[in-house]
Amino acid sequence: MNIKYSKEDDILMIELNNKPIDYAEQSGNFIMHFSPQREAVLIEVLEASKFLKQASKSLPKEIKEEVLQSV
Repeated sequence: MNIKYSKEDDILMIELNNKPIDYAEQSGNFIMHFSPQREAVLIEVLEASKFLKQASKSLPKEIKEEVLQSV
C-alpha cells in the first residue's frame, strides 16, 4: 500500500496495488479505481483535508498517526 497527498489539489491517494486500472466509480468525494478483474486498485479522497479533520475524531490513535504522518 502506498499513500500520497497532493496539497495543491487536496487529494489523498491510497494505492492498494499496482494492477492496471480499467475503470473508476465516484461516490461523493471518493473515487475508487478498479482493475479489469474488478479489484480495487486506487482510492482517491477529494477535499482530503476536510475529510481527515472529520474522520480523525473517530479514528483509533495508531491509524490516525500513521495516516497523518504520511500526508
